[in-house]
Amino acid sequence: MNPGAPDLRELYQEVIFDHNRKPRNYRPMADANRHADGHNPLCGDQLTVYLHIEDEIVRDVSFVGQGCAISTASASLMTEAVKGKPVAEVEALFQDFHTLLTSTAPERDFGKLAALSGVREFPARVKCATLAWHTLHNAIIGAQDPARTE
Repeated sequence: MNPGAPDLRELYQEVIFDHNRKPRNYRPMADANRHADGHNPLCGDQLTVYLHIEDEIVRDVSFVGQGCAISTASASLMTEAVKGKPVAEVEALFQDFHTLLTSTAPERDFGKLAALSGVREFPARVKCATLAWHTLHNAIIGAQDPARTE
């Protein structure tokens, strides 16, 4: 490794810090046609994910809520990753992202989402990183109960 180059872990941490400090798409959505709530009672993370789906495409996505740095960064990164994508592709990304955090990384370019891959080393934090995704999934399928990661 180049001694003057930043460590990959440091770059990933900076992505997480940036998305926690300045979350993207953090707002309620007036024209949402789907939404769901999520709650992780173990650490107190709570959020609502809003979607505007038209012609099976996620035209817009946003979230509001409160949570730890990993939960907030994951929600922010998620909104950037799924906006403009077909619902089927979003659901496949949800499954692959969950696998990335819980077992062997699937063959896929995760882009900035890869910054959260280090969470795999901390099983209790996987729930923080996946809460927004479970909530997104519930919004897509129209589930009435809050998403939970306990």
